[in-house]
Amino acid sequence: MAAYTAIDDPEAYFQTKLYTGDGNSTQAITLDGDEDMQPDLVWIKNRTDAHWHNLNDSVRGVGAGEVLRTNTSAVEGGTSGHVSVIGSDGFTVAAGDSDAEEVNTSSDTYVAWCWKESATAGFDILTFEGNATDDTDISHNLSAVPHFMLMKSTAGTAGWGVYHHKTSSTPAEDYLYLDTTAAYGDSVNFWNDTAPTASVFTLGDEGSNALGSVPVIAYCFHSIEGYSKTGIYTGNGVADGGPFIYTGFRPRFAMVKRTNSGGGWPMWDIERPGYNLTNDVVYASDNNAETTGAGTTSSVVDLVSNGFKIRGTSGNSGASGGTFIYYAVAQNPFKYSNAR
Repeated sequence: MAAYTAIDDPEAYFQTKLYTGDGNSTQAITLDGDEDMQPDLVWIKNRTDAHWHNLNDSVRGVGAGEVLRTNTSAVEGGTSGHVSVIGSDGFTVAAGDSDAEEVNTSSDTYVAWCWKESATAGFDILTFEGNATDDTDISHNLSAVPHFMLMKSTAGTAGWGVYHHKTSSTPAEDYLYLDTTAAYGDSVNFWNDTAPTASVFTLGDEGSNALGSVPVIAYCFHSIEGYSKTGIYTGNGVADGGPFIYTGFRPRFAMVKRTNSGGGWPMWDIERPGYNLTNDVVYASDNNAETTGAGTTSSVVDLVSNGFKIRGTSGNSGASGGTFIYYAVAQNPFKYSNAR
């Protein structure tokens, strides 16, 4: 019988880390997994206060000058807190020249989502230079068709362009922005009306590529059975009887976005609060502090052994008639491979 999943240990490729700021100029953060993992993308959010998201990766390099923030179309850089070192099992945060609020304010709590770049795990980080022309093929290293892509000009103020293969029946005509709450747009110019392949994706003269000869970063994801999954569901507006989304694993992390109307990008993980209901949520599209609470209109979910169930009626995650795309990563696969 064929293996259900090639990844028996998701912690080798993705981990969530909660930590508390100590107010020092630097703080070394060690991941909690049973095995060491050197991350390639570190995405940090202050849970206590309203401060911007903070992203550093191993491809662009770490430091204040390389920080990107999903809640804004601003260029990379600045003088605030940042990841200063990526280590063999974690990372170090530094205060920066102005303040540490994004990564290390004393007594503030933080969440860090950490991915390891690997075709095996369906994650690739790449940089390229835009050219403001149609039919621009960009090579990637997934060796599979990208299902979900986040793309941002690092030197221009174009928003975070998003591709998701389930936005509609013609996803190559669709685009979203991670830094806004807008519904998906329809344009043949964004992805040049061309579906991505196992080796390239294609851009038109819209979004980051429209800015001309400026650098662009792209985070590309491909669903891996038993480890990660992208898909779509429809909300029904029933607080305790919302849709169940089968993933084939217990999600360690999940993000959704309403596509047919405005709505934020809620992000949950099993560490916040550490039990169901998972009602501690931050939004990739804004800088607000973490919100908690399990009211019927909240963005709350149950993260269970083989998927997640929507428990609230929020327009961001469970509204009746809403269509929602999602991306989820496993804590444990529902079934392990039979390769021993």
